[in-house]
Amino acid sequence: MVLPRAIPPAIFRIYLNQKKKKIEARVKYEKEEMERLEIQRIENEKLQKLEAKDLERRNEELEELYLLEACFPEAEKLKRDDRFLSQWKHYIQCDGSPDPSIAQEMNTFITLWKEETNETLEEVIEKSKLVLNLIEKLKLILLETPPYDLQRKNIIQYQGSILELQELLHLKFNRATEILLRQASTLADLDSGNMEKVIQDENVTLYIWANLKKNPRHRSIRFSETQTGFEIPRILATSDIALRLLHTHYDHVTPLSPVLTPPQEHVSLVTDFVREEVKSVQTAVSKDLQEENKQENESNSVHEEETKAEEQGDVEEQTILKEGLQKYTYPPETTEDLETENVFPPIEVILEVHENVIFFENPMVARWDAEGKHWKTDGISNVSYKSEERLITFNLETFCPVTLIQDAHINMPFQSWELIPLDVNKVLLTVTTVFTELQIQIKENLCMLASIKVNNKKHPSILEEKWMTPVSFITALKNAGLNIFPTGHSHLYVVINYKHPSVEVKAYRQMALLSSAFAFCWSKWNTVCDSKKTIFQVREHLLKDESIQNPNWTLLMFSGNRAQSLKINESSDAFSEVLKEETEFHSTLYHMVKDFASQEAMREVRRSNCQFVDCVCHMLLSTRLLSYS
Repeated sequence: MVLPRAIPPAIFRIYLNQKKKKIEARVKYEKEEMERLEIQRIENEKLQKLEAKDLERRNEELEELYLLEACFPEAEKLKRDDRFLSQWKHYIQCDGSPDPSIAQEMNTFITLWKEETNETLEEVIEKSKLVLNLIEKLKLILLETPPYDLQRKNIIQYQGSILELQELLHLKFNRATEILLRQASTLADLDSGNMEKVIQDENVTLYIWANLKKNPRHRSIRFSETQTGFEIPRILATSDIALRLLHTHYDHVTPLSPVLTPPQEHVSLVTDFVREEVKSVQTAVSKDLQEENKQENESNSVHEEETKAEEQGDVEEQTILKEGLQKYTYPPETTEDLETENVFPPIEVILEVHENVIFFENPMVARWDAEGKHWKTDGISNVSYKSEERLITFNLETFCPVTLIQDAHINMPFQSWELIPLDVNKVLLTVTTVFTELQIQIKENLCMLASIKVNNKKHPSILEEKWMTPVSFITALKNAGLNIFPTGHSHLYVVINYKHPSVEVKAYRQMALLSSAFAFCWSKWNTVCDSKKTIFQVREHLLKDESIQNPNWTLLMFSGNRAQSLKINESSDAFSEVLKEETEFHSTLYHMVKDFASQEAMREVRRSNCQFVDCVCHMLLSTRLLSYS
């Protein structure tokens, strides 16, 4: 029989200590858990009270916001009055130019100009200023007029006038070119024996070269005092041909974008409050249905044609007098079994890129496909771009309209943005991208490009210091290669931080309402929250506060129906939706900001001009900063 051994006192004491520690740890855990649950219960009760309070005053806050947002339909009314006023101003000017919105006046103008013959190139270029102005006015009418104010017959009328003016302008250039080439022998250069002429204007530069001597060794063409020119193959150097390069700062080749109008029965049901949102969405859609991932750069639309010269003898002269100049096809449609690649090699083209257009990467060259009615990049080779000299060289298989293009979304998504008040009814919107920093001033109902920085260096632009309406301003920036305006297709080509459209629209409208006294800024946490919430920074910014070195930003989260101040800040390590201490929930951004704003700031907000608020909202909707940053 084995007796149990006694446990040594030391081991027994260790056992008791361990058991005691476990009991103490369990008691501590239970106590901490009870405290945590109690804190959580208190927090939940507090949140429930705040939610109940928010719900209780929701109707009151929404009614006040509705009264403030009456500025949007008021701005629409003023814009409509301005459109009628501009027609009246044009009528009393009596300057002889037609009103582009009146079909009878446009038809009379076009008919009378068609009847004018024997116009020189200088005369056509001078007249083109009025024609281009009329085209721009018609395009602006289509872009600026809300869809519910546009009738289908008016759309057809305006677009028809645009196409007629474009075709007639091109026809006038052709006829004036023919008149000039009839005098080619008297204008011949003493050294080369060929005719060369350059005519430059603010909208177009015309280069014409007539091959009078047909010298096979004269294959390099450089227009005087320019770097623009051609390297032509031997077969063209010995042919009776003339080259015309029409370098325009506009695009009359790309088809017009369709303009959408809502069904008439739907229009009657749209209230003034909703109309603004409908206008914003449908305007964006109507402008951008045809936009793909490549942007046509209108400011570099170059048209090159090859036409027969009149130095052909009497028979040819009679044919020209009867039918006018004929387009010369290169290479010919029938080559009589010749090796086309050797006999008809590509033509080398050298172009000067307009200094007012910005390319952030080497531009691509595209040619117009007349059959498919779109731009293509085939048939073009050996493209070389010298950015400092702004010279582009490429080989072209056949003469046709060409254009320089770049990725339409090269500046998207944005890296950051900021909206800061500058003065009464005046703000500065700064958008920073990978390549550039744009500063846009908004004053009352106008926009202006304040500055451009490319690679952290200031870049001059003719758009600076020019006040324009939002639609004109956006068009001008796009034409200059500064596209920061997403379209309905942009999300297919850019990785974005998608936000629900209704949340975005509400945020932009209320930010615009507050913009005269509050600054708004990008937040990194906006990419973390879900698509039904937006996060940005805000602070009060009155003119007397301009000298503040380290401004105190407040981080707000807005879901369209609720606004709250977050406990975290921009330098926090992790994201949290915990409510900031001593703050409450509100149904609108306006009332959320009102909690910590001064009375002076809120007075500034209520004194804001309705057209200014509408203009700020238009730019925010056009840039979609919350989704594309």
